[in-house]
This record gives sequence, C-alpha cells and structure tokens, in this order.
Amino acid sequence: MLGRGVWSSLRQGLSRGLSRKVGGWASGEGRKMDIAGIYPPVTTPFTATAEVDYGKLEENLHKLGAFPFRGAVGGVCALANVLGAQVCQLERLCLTGQWEDAQKLQHRLIEPNTAVTRRFGIPGLKKTMDWFGYYGGPCRAPLQELSPTDEEALRMDFTSNGWL
Repeated sequence: MLGRGVWSSLRQGLSRGLSRKVGGWASGEGRKMDIAGIYPPVTTPFTATAEVDYGKLEENLHKLGAFPFRGAVGGVCALANVLGAQVCQLERLCLTGQWEDAQKLQHRLIEPNTAVTRRFGIPGLKKTMDWFGYYGGPCRAPLQELSPTDEEALRMDFTSNGWL
C-alpha cells in the first residue's frame, strides 16, 4: 500500500508538471490546443490488486505536463454516470487528505471504470445506467448491444466490487 509520503510526492510532482511552462508556451498566452481525440487522456496507474503501474503513472504525468495551461483539475469520468456519489466521495477524500480511504475507494472503482470505458465502452455504460435506474437507452449504429456473455462479465465487474 502506498504511504502518505508517496501520495504527497505524486501530488506535488503532478502540480509542478501542470504549472510549468511547456514548450515555451506560458499558460493562456493566446494559444489554443485542440484536445479532440485525446480519449482517454490518462489511464489509472493502479491495478485492481492495489499495485502501482509506474509505467502508466509516468506516461500520465508526461501527458498532463504537456498541456499548455495551468490549474487543470478533474477528469472526464464516465463512471460518474452510474456511481456519481462515489466518484464525488473520492474527490472529497483526496481534498481532505484522507489518502488511505481514498485509495481503498479508488481500488473498488478501477474495474467498473475500466469496464465502462476501455473494455465495453458506450454499450457497457448504457447497460449499467439501466441497472442503476437511469435511462441508458439503445445503442446507435454502428454500436451494438452487449452480448449475454459480455453483459455477465460487466455485471461481475460491478458485483465483485460491491456496487451491485
């Protein structure tokens, strides 16, 4: 498990990376950056077994450090469509310095997040929205509904982490 010192160092390093001048551009000097197509911009640097994938972490820091602006916070969280309260709780835990609780919650969110982004994409997100009482609706062409096998695998990603 990562200690507070490691989390603090990661946060400080990320903060420095986002606030420095990149490629000679200072923050907001009339330049615009087209970030269309950068999805997902970063992947979680943690495995489901709570191990840190330092290669992914380093890659994420390089990607974030390349943005020519300051003060970037947050992310595009597909999982928030179905586990919004939990994603907000993760942010609150981080903001209040409750790193161990944040890490525990993060590890429970990894598999479901991967399921509704990389693994099953929009069809998976729509299916989970239906399960949680929201309207996911049918997939539009060219996307197709999940197969029964994929639907069961998706359900297991949420069930095994205590969300269903």
